[in-house]
Amino acid sequence: MSTETSKPTSAQTGKSAGTETGAPVSLDRTALTRTFHALHHRDAPLLLPNAWDAASAAALAAAGFAAIGTTSLGVAAALGEPDGQGSALVRDATLALARRLGSRLACPYTVDIEGGFGGGPEEVGELARELSGAGASGINLEDGLPGRAGDGPLVPAGQQAELIRAVKASAPGLYVNARIDTHWLVADPAARPLDETLRRAETYLAAGADGIFVPGIADERAIATLVAAVPAPLNILYAPGRLRLAHLADLGVRRVSTGSLLFRSALHAAVGLAESVRADKPGQDVAGVPGYGEVQRLAVPE
Repeated sequence: MSTETSKPTSAQTGKSAGTETGAPVSLDRTALTRTFHALHHRDAPLLLPNAWDAASAAALAAAGFAAIGTTSLGVAAALGEPDGQGSALVRDATLALARRLGSRLACPYTVDIEGGFGGGPEEVGELARELSGAGASGINLEDGLPGRAGDGPLVPAGQQAELIRAVKASAPGLYVNARIDTHWLVADPAARPLDETLRRAETYLAAGADGIFVPGIADERAIATLVAAVPAPLNILYAPGRLRLAHLADLGVRRVSTGSLLFRSALHAAVGLAESVRADKPGQDVAGVPGYGEVQRLAVPE
């Protein structure tokens, strides 16, 4: 199966001339949300790169990816805040980023909202309404408790289902990608409870979730079991050096996210380049780096 990126057509996006520059765009976000849902039901999985700010999102969109996600780690770390702890500052920055993307991207985008930033059903439902109003096509909602450490606890499945129902009541069109952290939090592969993952998937789908995300799972037999048992698109976190995209496609995975990988890679590249300058090495490391003007055109409205 092919796993190439698929850029939405102008008919799908309502894209007008000049939107590749990062200028504000006028789009039918409802149509883009329908497109986003449809991208999870193709033969090839949706490869979803995760951005951390307007510039990275615009660059990925200009590269032709069909949809863009955000990474909560990238958004939080850029603020000097911890990820996954329900920070009000990160919540506000996430919403502000979603509003920027809604005026700049001519493709669908989905927003990582951690576990709802510590809010209950009313607060998470209101956040979903605001994100939908900003133009987001989906959200990623996790069931790991804020402040967890090691193999810390998960939110009770019934409590998480209440959050999902609140999102769907407030923003019915949003694609809710329900993240199940059973495999993410447990270090011992033999202790990873696939049965609990399946129970939670059933509960979350009954509450209205559109897809299931199980980060940390890389065993192909376990992936195949989930694909066969879960009647919704399965999202896997890309793990470098493990299963290739083509193999994930053959297993039936319908969405592959990069998570915080791109943000962490950008930090690594920046430090590496700074070190090469300090060492007065040849400038070969800057090959392909976008120029000042190019970044301006991508990220800053005209």
